[in-house]
Amino acid sequence: MRIGIDAMGGDNAPKATVLGALAAKKELPSDVQIVLIGHKQRIEEELILAGASLDSFEIVHAEDTITMSEHPTKAIAQKPNSSVFVGYKLLASKSIDVLCGAGNTGAMLVGAMFTVKAIQGVIRPGIAGFIPKLSGQYGILFDVGANAECKPDVLAQFAEMGSIYHEHLFGNPNPTVGIMSLGEEEEKGTLVTQATFQLIKINPKINFIGNIEGRDVFNNKADVIICDGYMGNVILKMAESLYPILKERNFVDPFIELFNWQNVGGSPILGVNENVIIGHGSSTDYAIKNMLILAKQHVDSEVTRKIKEAYKS
Repeated sequence: MRIGIDAMGGDNAPKATVLGALAAKKELPSDVQIVLIGHKQRIEEELILAGASLDSFEIVHAEDTITMSEHPTKAIAQKPNSSVFVGYKLLASKSIDVLCGAGNTGAMLVGAMFTVKAIQGVIRPGIAGFIPKLSGQYGILFDVGANAECKPDVLAQFAEMGSIYHEHLFGNPNPTVGIMSLGEEEEKGTLVTQATFQLIKINPKINFIGNIEGRDVFNNKADVIICDGYMGNVILKMAESLYPILKERNFVDPFIELFNWQNVGGSPILGVNENVIIGHGSSTDYAIKNMLILAKQHVDSEVTRKIKEAYKS
């Protein structure tokens, strides 16, 4: 397996990327290769500072970097030699099995749509976030930012793709799926969520439990929570804010540790033809390490192939 990572993406790159890759290399099987994509000289300088061999990783040189503030579509078009776009070319040619990046999220999304493209039959790909559950495991919150507004048919597809992902990543053969709404009753919610309810409830592939409310985000009622990217991103960022607050107040508990987003390290784009993991812009080396480990688990789950199979005509 070959895991590619944009070494220049993120607030702390390339130092955090190099240190995270070195840490991940110690934990991943020997047959997993990490490919660092970015400015070769800067990457090698970080390897030297870390006391590591320049032969620790394969390095694919990319002259340019897309910054966090650049417009995604313009940057992808105007910087064909950026680490993001070079990474996607490697992914499209199957030179790597998965691409990771903690840089400009919009550029990662646009790059995916321009190169590996959406799976045939998928209306809109989305980003699947991980949300802590009282069971001690993670649930899937889908979408968490790729699509600020969604039509009912898109949300219904998120329900199916999120269910497939939870099943194959966590080994849960029948995950429960709920729609985030402002009431449990079928007639509650917006016109969009009401229409989504009708589409999901007739899909025999989904273990649909109906609407859930905000108080159900962290309990075990729904393994997969469906919402548009606007609401999903608000919920995810709110959950991320809890960990530093509780740690500062000396709350120590295994459940609280699940709120540390760096323990997971990233979120997959589901609905594209290849494997892509997006990391937080402020990722540390610890988060990068865990993103690379998640990347291996994601490839092993074969979820991209499973989603393709689900949408074969």
